[in-house]
Amino acid sequence: MTLPELLQLSGSYWGTCTLHAGVKLDVFTHLADAPLSVSQLARIIHADERGLDMLLNALTAMDLLNKEADSFRATPFSADFLSKTSDNYMGHIIMHHQNLVEGWSRLDEAVKSGTPVRKRPSHEAGDDELENFLMGMFNLASHLAPRVASKLDLSGRRRLLDLAGGPGTYAIHFCKQNPDLTAVIFDLPTTRPFAEQTVGRFGLSGRIAFSGGDITSNDIGTGYDVVWVSHLLHSEGPEAAAAIVAKAAAALATGGMLLIQEFILDDNRAAPLHPALFSLNMLVGTPAGQAYSQGELRDMMQGAGLGAIRRLEIDLPNGAGIMAGTR
Repeated sequence: MTLPELLQLSGSYWGTCTLHAGVKLDVFTHLADAPLSVSQLARIIHADERGLDMLLNALTAMDLLNKEADSFRATPFSADFLSKTSDNYMGHIIMHHQNLVEGWSRLDEAVKSGTPVRKRPSHEAGDDELENFLMGMFNLASHLAPRVASKLDLSGRRRLLDLAGGPGTYAIHFCKQNPDLTAVIFDLPTTRPFAEQTVGRFGLSGRIAFSGGDITSNDIGTGYDVVWVSHLLHSEGPEAAAAIVAKAAAALATGGMLLIQEFILDDNRAAPLHPALFSLNMLVGTPAGQAYSQGELRDMMQGAGLGAIRRLEIDLPNGAGIMAGTR
């Protein structure tokens, strides 16, 4: 690393906060169809003209807006991904990231105390924050789930459990890819409205059901051909994560397959970068959560009595991977 790179890294949150402000103020939606002047947009979003002018110029410098004389307009990219009128809108996950900023700013406190500094977990947040969390997960999974579903061979399997499945994105795409498959989304009852709305939007209400409960204390059912556990274990410490794996394995029929997707660390825990940073995100926000290494996940699966354990050869971003094992 060079000194200029170090200083760029140190100040990189300036650009992050500028993006977050643009999304939170919904400037991209208003600028997606036609250019507006600063004064026109300021009236629409009830903003100060001086502050808005600075924000729009910065977003232009970041290649997220185009400036035309004294007016601004969304670029094709920002209109596609940052306007609420687009089917590809990614604003929910960006607002979820914005909700995490306050906790991350106190990372040093979390490192010293070993305890979370975030006020409450995302799944226990108020309505707006919960929507950003759940629909943010939908944003991300919507780009990955079709690829994952096309690579997994679930032929001959009839019942799938999407454990802590949130809005059910993976259940939806697994069922779209496999016409004979039915699924159950198991998650906290507060998730039900988001899941049922999303499933209904895909016309799969007849094949995908929702079951509400707490994974640590409630029955999740048995006899499943597949149990899918995506980005759940990192919220828990090693003992609790192993207990979830054991419970998921017990829900399988003989010959059933457990699939675990996580941001997976190398066994020395010092790479890849995103899982290493994600461990810190869990430190800031959870009592015991962390990213796990491939060896640790393998040990959990072996401890649950699974065999044929392997990491699937599917190329996923940010150090994510899928471990598979059979009962």
